[in-house]
Amino acid sequence: MGAVVAFEVARRLQASGDAGPTLLITSGRRAPSRQRRHQDVHRRDDAGIVAELRRLAGTDSRLLGDEEILRMILPAIRADYTAIETYQPGEDALVHCPVTAFTGDADPQTTIDEADAWRDHTTGAFGLRVFPGGHFYLAEDPGPVIAAIRAELGAQTAAVPAASGPSPKPSQAASSRTSAR
Repeated sequence: MGAVVAFEVARRLQASGDAGPTLLITSGRRAPSRQRRHQDVHRRDDAGIVAELRRLAGTDSRLLGDEEILRMILPAIRADYTAIETYQPGEDALVHCPVTAFTGDADPQTTIDEADAWRDHTTGAFGLRVFPGGHFYLAEDPGPVIAAIRAELGAQTAAVPAASGPSPKPSQAASSRTSAR
């Protein structure tokens, strides 16, 4: 759901005249143009929602077995499923920043092809990173994911032109480097 929220925030920033983000990284979510039929988790009874959470294997089973906690969290989980399963992107579902889609190679929610379709939703550069694992691949082995995020951010930082203005004097530059250590 976070990928769609970030995408829509980026679109709204652009529409308001803001430059928008310099990079959008999506994770574990098919592209907006890849709608699936029969998305019905939000219509299931509580047991059906819990079964879906178990299938995705991202929620501690102790929480799913605690009736009091379930009574507290199931309304919010149902609302999240309702929002994401009924989401309809606009016809102009594009961002102008680069997009990199991350996904797990065994994600039951997002195929590699569905993640790759994010390329159709940007006028900027596109990248696809596939990691071993399911929908919660990033929790299974966070090291490679963190490294990939750092690499993407580093590439974007290198691509963004330096701010205009006077260059620092040599003594200021040296003290800046020293203080950054």
